[in-house]
Amino acid sequence: MHDVTALKELLREPKHVFITTHHKPDADALGSSLGLAGYLRKKGHHVTVVTPSDYPDFLSWMPGNEDVVVYDPRRNDRQVREIIGTAEVLFCLDFSALSRIHELGEYVRQAPGTKVLVDHHEQPEPFADIAFSFPTAAATAELIFEIIRDLGDQALITPAIGECLYAGIMTDTGSFRHPSTSRNVHLIIAELLDAGIDLSSVHRRIYDSHSEERLRFLGFVLKDKLRVLREYNTAYIAITADELKQYHSKTGDTEGLVNFALSIEGIVFAAILIDRVQAVKISFRSVGSFSVSEFSRRHFNGGGHHNAAGGISHEPLEATVQKFLSLLPDYQADLVTAPLAVAPPQ
Repeated sequence: MHDVTALKELLREPKHVFITTHHKPDADALGSSLGLAGYLRKKGHHVTVVTPSDYPDFLSWMPGNEDVVVYDPRRNDRQVREIIGTAEVLFCLDFSALSRIHELGEYVRQAPGTKVLVDHHEQPEPFADIAFSFPTAAATAELIFEIIRDLGDQALITPAIGECLYAGIMTDTGSFRHPSTSRNVHLIIAELLDAGIDLSSVHRRIYDSHSEERLRFLGFVLKDKLRVLREYNTAYIAITADELKQYHSKTGDTEGLVNFALSIEGIVFAAILIDRVQAVKISFRSVGSFSVSEFSRRHFNGGGHHNAAGGISHEPLEATVQKFLSLLPDYQADLVTAPLAVAPPQ
């Protein structure tokens, strides 16, 4: 793996380490952050994990969660700026551009410490001093495992560290069903099993811990908000701010909803557009050869992976939906003829 020698030298003696990940962290973002933090603490480093926003309650079981600093510009801006400014090493996990950590991006850019990027998204911004950027990797947690292994410290992976990494790999591979699920992924899971992780417990805590309100919200979305456009092999969902409020939606309640749209037989392109008041946040998914990363980057100031990407719009929700719909005719030929499978990464 690239730059392991440089990283090993950087971490040779205990350091003050800052770890952050993208806004609204998912299981890969938080799992890779807490897995790395657990490992570095065993090596004697002083580690602080800072997230640029809150994250779903169903991730709060992860070991080390109780020590995470959730950034709030009105409450702890000075504290976080001090943590970043005094850090000797700054790990940036599961994002490819500093804009993905919002206000923290400029603080990290100006920080004097050594910046280390570990990520699997396309087109990384060249801000890091040491970079582990592998878009063909299934998850950032996969890369963290490989880094620990290549540093010669796989024996330090405890069940707690392993379960954080497993959560990231499991969710970013769609429970091992996405094309990114390589032979290497399964070999890593075998190693994590040898480390003593409890697979079923991790799966249950992430996928089987819904609130009643979240399930009722899901029913509403699937019944009243799902739209299917067969002429484009496309399905989409648009959710207003008032609808989020009506169902007391919390962080994480909309996660994975776009996959229900994509699961419809014959659908190759799915989107969910959510009015978050400050902006409309968009998630795109696809199967096969249609690149949602390219689509999002070209039209919605976004990006991500070939089959999973995000975007943003500062227009009202209705205008954003109309823009999305107006683009589909330009892609009709690709959507109708898109192969339903792509070759897994080599």
